[in-house]
Amino acid sequence: MSFKRLDPEDLLLSSDSITSTLWTGYVPTLTTFYTSAIQEQTEAGAYYLNVYNTESLLSNAEIQFDIAYGDKAGSGSYFYDNAVTGSSPSRTIYGQYRSLTLGDENANFVFGNVTQSNFHVISLERNRYKESLFPGSLRLKLTSGSNSILLIDDSQYTSTNVFTDSGRVYNLISGSAGGIKYSALNANGFSFNSGSYGYFLPDISTLILNSSALATTVAGGGILLSVSQSFNAPGLNNRKLLTAIQSGASFSLNSQETLTSDFVFIRARNSEFNYSENPSFISGSNGSVLYDSFINSPQTFITTVGLYNDNNELLAVAKLSKPLKKDFTKEMLLRVKLDF
Repeated sequence: MSFKRLDPEDLLLSSDSITSTLWTGYVPTLTTFYTSAIQEQTEAGAYYLNVYNTESLLSNAEIQFDIAYGDKAGSGSYFYDNAVTGSSPSRTIYGQYRSLTLGDENANFVFGNVTQSNFHVISLERNRYKESLFPGSLRLKLTSGSNSILLIDDSQYTSTNVFTDSGRVYNLISGSAGGIKYSALNANGFSFNSGSYGYFLPDISTLILNSSALATTVAGGGILLSVSQSFNAPGLNNRKLLTAIQSGASFSLNSQETLTSDFVFIRARNSEFNYSENPSFISGSNGSVLYDSFINSPQTFITTVGLYNDNNELLAVAKLSKPLKKDFTKEMLLRVKLDF
C-alpha cells in the first residue's frame, strides 16, 4: 500500500441545484384532488383537510398537501367553549402560522400593502420534496363559478429576497388574465384593493392565500370565492378552497435540492505507484524480487483509492470501474467525488 499526502489544490468544493417534480408519480401537474370523508368527520377535519392524488381508500393514494383556514377573530368554525368568544380552530390556525412565518404573536399579515385578518393555507406534505420548493415553478389555477385566476410567485420579478423566521418569502400574484381583466389588477399583479394574493414560502413548503383578495369581485381582481366569517358556525372554508382548486384542475410545483460535492483529485506521476507491496512480488525464501522486469520495468494495476486522515484512519474508498495500468511511462489523474 502506497500513500501520498494531498495538497490544498487537490480539493474542490462544488454545489449543484437539482429540481424535480413534486407530485406522486412524478407528474408535473396535479389535476385531480380528493379528500377523505373519514378525516373530515374527525376532530382534525375542523383544522385542515388532507388532499390526495386519488380516492383516499385506494392503495396508491398519497397525501399531496393540506388545506387550512385561519382567522384572527376565530370566525368560520365552532368555538371550543361557548363562553369564550373567538376560541376556535380557525383562530388557532391563525396563531400557529403567525408564529411560524412572522415570529411575533403581535404581528399582522400584510399582503402587499394591505393588512388582512384571515387567510387560507396550503401546506405541502413533507415527504413530497427533499429540501425546499422551487421558486418560479408555481402555477395554481383557482376557479369559482365562471371566474378563474392563475396564481404564480413573483420570484422572477424581484431582484431582492425577503426573509422572515420561515426563510424566503415571495408574493403570490396573478400570472395571467384567467378570466380577470388586467385593468382590475395593480401593475405588480396584486388585486385592486386587497393587496397581493398571499405568500409563497418555499423553505417551509407553504402557500398562504389572501382570502379577502380571492373573495372580492371580478372587477377588484378576485373570483368571488365564498368565505364564511360567521362565528360559532361551521364555515367549511377549507372545503370551499378545495372546490376552487378542483374546478381549476391545475396545480404545478417543483421541489429543489442543493447537493454539495467534494472533489478530490488524485495524481499519480510517472515515478509514483509503479511498485507493488504485494507479497507475490517478493520471494518468500530470501526476500528478493522474483522477476528482473519488476525492477527495471515494473507495472502495477490501480484498482482502489483510499482516503485517510492524519491518524491513518480510512475515511472513504473509491473503486475504479476497471484496473488501470501504471508504469514509468504513464501519469494518472483520478477524480473522486464525495456527495453530501
